Amino acid sequence: MPLYLFEVTTSRSDRTAELIDALGRTVAGAGGEVIEAQVTAQAARVFLVVEAPGADLVAAAVLAAELPGAAEVSGPDQVRLVGADLAEVKAARPTAGYLVEWDLPAELDMASYLARKKANAPRYAEVPEVDFLRTYVREDMVKCLCFYDAPGEKDVLRAREAVSTPVDRLHALAPTEEDR
Repeated sequence: MPLYLFEVTTSRSDRTAELIDALGRTVAGAGGEVIEAQVTAQAARVFLVVEAPGADLVAAAVLAAELPGAAEVSGPDQVRLVGADLAEVKAARPTAGYLVEWDLPAELDMASYLARKKANAPRYAEVPEVDFLRTYVREDMVKCLCFYDAPGEKDVLRAREAVSTPVDRLHALAPTEEDR
């Protein structure tokens, strides 16, 4: 099944757990599964990746749902998982410390993006304190989301420099309940 990204701007940071639960129930009711939900440190945004049989069904369900604390929902945008195996992500439900959004240049196509990623990936070794975890690249090539574990933002920026890849937005992510 394809993967889709929803981005939710929150109106109430104290309701993100309820929001994620409601999204999970809604996606499951539409025949899908939440792969991961990442929340920015200030709980202003939620990034939700789901696996679903189709965009229309899951979009209709999410748009019709009562989502506590949601101000705005965008998506679903079909994404491709890069740098990790979907079965492993599902099994481990790994958490990340940082999320980098890169607005992809208009002239970049998927094949070129993937070739560039493969060629640059070994350079992450230059910044051993940073673990690159995975990327979701939108199939429409608008942007990608890259997840990292690192001691701090400066380390993530150094890793991005090492692979010669820009940062349009950098988010520290809130720890999950399991991390606390």
